[in-house]
Amino acid sequence: MTYPIEGSCQCGGVTYTLLKAPKLIQACHCLACQKLSTSAFSVTAVVDASDIEFEGEMKEWRRPADSGNVSAAKFCPSCGNRIYHFNPDEPNSIKLKPSTLSDTSIIKPIRHIWVSQKQDWFEIPEGTETFEKQGA
Repeated sequence: MTYPIEGSCQCGGVTYTLLKAPKLIQACHCLACQKLSTSAFSVTAVVDASDIEFEGEMKEWRRPADSGNVSAAKFCPSCGNRIYHFNPDEPNSIKLKPSTLSDTSIIKPIRHIWVSQKQDWFEIPEGTETFEKQGA
């Protein structure tokens, strides 16, 4: 994969450039992520904030996480597309929603978290790292 890779929300009001490869790509099976994705899990690409450049207005939404931290999200106010999540106490780490990339071929989760809430019909690929809850 060659970087940078461009990305955007559905309407194009928010665009971004991912300058380097993500540090980690994971699938989360918690009930909140199932609700967010309207599917069995949500995929996240963890990147350093310095490795991504955003353009356009984003709104913010926050909720308490099971860990006791705050789970915050940035999204497009026009189409509602989530762009990334973050913990306000860890501003240097961004949890990008990689389905918004123009090239989604990097979306290959190497681990699955919150498998204790996983849908029974979904089979995690053999050999993939799993965590019952949040993970390491």
